[in-house]
Amino acid sequence: MKNMLKMIAIFALLLFPARLASAGETLRWGGDSEGGFPYMFPNPSNTDEIIGFEIDIVDELTAYLGMTPEYVNNSWDNLIPGLERGLYDIAINGLEVTPEHEETVNFSIPYYKTFLQLAVRVETQDINVLDDCKNREVGTLKESYAQMVLEELGDVRIRTYIVEANTYEDLSNGRLDAALFDSPIAIYSAGFNPDIKFVGPPIGEITYAIAVSKENKELLAKINEAIVYLRDSGKLREIYDRWNLWSPMMAAEFNDYSPRKVDKTRYDEWAETRGPKLTLGRRLRRYAALLPSLGAAAIVTLQVSVTAMLIAIVLGLVLAIARVFAPKWVSVLSAAFVEFMRGTPVLIQLFFIFYGLPNVGIKLSPFWAGAVGLGLNYAAYEAEIYRAGLLAIPQTQWEAALALGMTHWQAMREVTLPQAVRVVIPPITNDFISLLKDSSLVSIITMVDLTKAYGQFAAAYYDYFGPGIIVAFIYLIIGLPFVKFSRYTERRLAEQDKDGKKSPGVNIYRMNTRWR
Repeated sequence: MKNMLKMIAIFALLLFPARLASAGETLRWGGDSEGGFPYMFPNPSNTDEIIGFEIDIVDELTAYLGMTPEYVNNSWDNLIPGLERGLYDIAINGLEVTPEHEETVNFSIPYYKTFLQLAVRVETQDINVLDDCKNREVGTLKESYAQMVLEELGDVRIRTYIVEANTYEDLSNGRLDAALFDSPIAIYSAGFNPDIKFVGPPIGEITYAIAVSKENKELLAKINEAIVYLRDSGKLREIYDRWNLWSPMMAAEFNDYSPRKVDKTRYDEWAETRGPKLTLGRRLRRYAALLPSLGAAAIVTLQVSVTAMLIAIVLGLVLAIARVFAPKWVSVLSAAFVEFMRGTPVLIQLFFIFYGLPNVGIKLSPFWAGAVGLGLNYAAYEAEIYRAGLLAIPQTQWEAALALGMTHWQAMREVTLPQAVRVVIPPITNDFISLLKDSSLVSIITMVDLTKAYGQFAAAYYDYFGPGIIVAFIYLIIGLPFVKFSRYTERRLAEQDKDGKKSPGVNIYRMNTRWR
C-alpha cells in the first residue's frame, strides 16, 4: 500500500509543472468560448486562438485602459455567479441586461443591441410568428431572454441548451419544431444551414453590456469611459462591420446611418468554413491539428483525476478505520458522511464547493475545487471498499494478534490492514477508471479539461463525430494502464493465495518474532 501511494504521489508531482506568475496589471474577463458564434469561439483555422467580435471589443477596451487581458473560461449560465465569486473582473459574452441580472451585478452602458430571431425547418409552413409556437417544442439558450419570452408566451414545450449549435442541429434533425435565439447567433449558427429558414419579424429588443460586480464601481466607470471612446471613435462600428453585425437597430442606437466603414472580412472567413464538405484528407489534417490542444486538456484531466484519487484513497481509509474500530459516535459520523456523499449528485457537490463555500470565506481554485469535490465523493465509495476488506479478515486473527502481545494499533497495522489492502487494490483501481471519466464534470467550474475541449472544437466545426472518436480514444489510452494494473494485481494476488506464500498464520508468526 505504501509503495503504491508513493508511486501515485511521484506520478502526480511529475504532472504538475511549476507555473510562473505573469507580471503587469491585467484585466481578467470571463466568457464561454464553447460554440459562442460570433461572440467568442475557437478559430476554425487555428483552434489555439479564440476569436469573435467580443474578443475584438475586449482587445480594444484593454488597449485603451492600458491593461493586459486575461481570459477565464466559464459556462455561459455561470458567468454571473463566477463574477460574484471573484473569478474575474468583468464578464462579457452576450450578457443580456435584465432586471434579474441587475439585482446581482452592475452593467456598463450598452455596447450592442439586437433582437430575437425565430427559425424553423425549410419545409415547415405552419410556424410563421412567435404565437405559432404554442403547443410546439422550441429550443433556446438556457437562462436567456429568449427563454423568458417563451415562458411568458405559455403553452410551449421549452428545451434549453448551453451550446447554441446543438439547438440548430436538433432542429435540422427534427427533434425540435423551432429555435429562438439572438439574431447574431441565428446568423452565424443557422444562416448557412440549407435545412433551416428564418421566419417572422424581429422579436423584442436585447441589450448587451459588460457585467461588473456591485462593489467595483471604479472599474465600472473606467469600462464606461472606454466604451464611450470606442463608440465615438468609430472603432465599435468597424468591429461590427467586419463581423457583418451592423443593423438598423444599431444604426438608431449609435445615430450612425452611414455606409459600411470596412469590409466584412471576419464574416467572409467564417462563411468559407461553412462551405462544401471537406475531403477526407483535409478532415484528417484538421483532426491532427487538434491533437496538441487535446493533449494539453488530457493532462488537466489526468492531474485532477490523480489528485482526487489520492484524496479519496487516504480519506476513504480513515473513514473505514473509523467506522470499524473507532468509538460508536465516531463510527456514526463516518457512516453519515459516507451515506451523504453517496446519496447526493457529484455535480451538486461541485457547484456547492466552488460557488457555495465562498459565501463562508472558503475559496478554492477551480483545480482544487474539482479535485476536492471528486475526492470527497469517491472517498465515500473507497471507505465502503476498505470496510468490506477489513470485515473480510477473520476475527480470530485479530484476537490472535492481541494474544501475542500486540496493541490494538499494532494488530490493525500489522495484521488486519495489510490483508485488507491486498483484497481491495483491484476494486480501487477500477474506481480510479470511473473517476477518470467523472472528471469531465469539472468543466462546469471553469476548467478546460478533455470533455470541455471536445465541446469547443466540435461546436467550432459542427463536427461531433470525428473529435468525439479522438477524445474517446484519448480517454481509453489514459485509462488503459490502470486497467492493466488492476488485472496484474488480481493475477498476482491469486497466484500468491494459491501458492500459500502469504498465509495469515506465517504473517502472525513472523510479526510476533519481530515484536519480541
